[in-house]
Amino acid sequence: MERELHWADVAATRAFGRRLGPLLRGGDVLVLTGDLGAGKTTLTQAIGEGLGVRGPVTSPTFVIARLHPSLVGGPDLVHVDAYRLGSAVELDDLDLDADLDHSVTVVEWGAGLAEQLSDARLEITLRGDGERTARVVGVGDRWDGVLLLLSEPGFADGPALASG
Repeated sequence: MERELHWADVAATRAFGRRLGPLLRGGDVLVLTGDLGAGKTTLTQAIGEGLGVRGPVTSPTFVIARLHPSLVGGPDLVHVDAYRLGSAVELDDLDLDADLDHSVTVVEWGAGLAEQLSDARLEITLRGDGERTARVVGVGDRWDGVLLLLSEPGFADGPALASG
């Protein structure tokens, strides 16, 4: 299942992530792809807010992966920046599957690398600077209901979000 979403600004991107966070559960994998500056880290920060994890959530570009424990008894957030990784083998070397079952794992720059982490995942491709378009693809049955919620009018706090 696939949806295309449009966000008018960074605030709408953040609102979407804060609303998406509570829909996520341990074992979920999100693969974020998009242009430099398109909002991958901004979206991950907002997802972290929605999950109620310890922050701040910052880009793990140089450490590759960061664990943000839940402050509310929900799943932890594992935030991965795969930009500097050359292969899926290097991603596998991070031993992320040790945290997969009880964490939400978000992999920035993960297309072509992170698909091995889970047969069921949410793939989000971001485009634009300021006004953004997000192509959201749910791989696996887990995401069917989530994608229906994502396309409801007002999901991200008002008219800044529309589905196409």
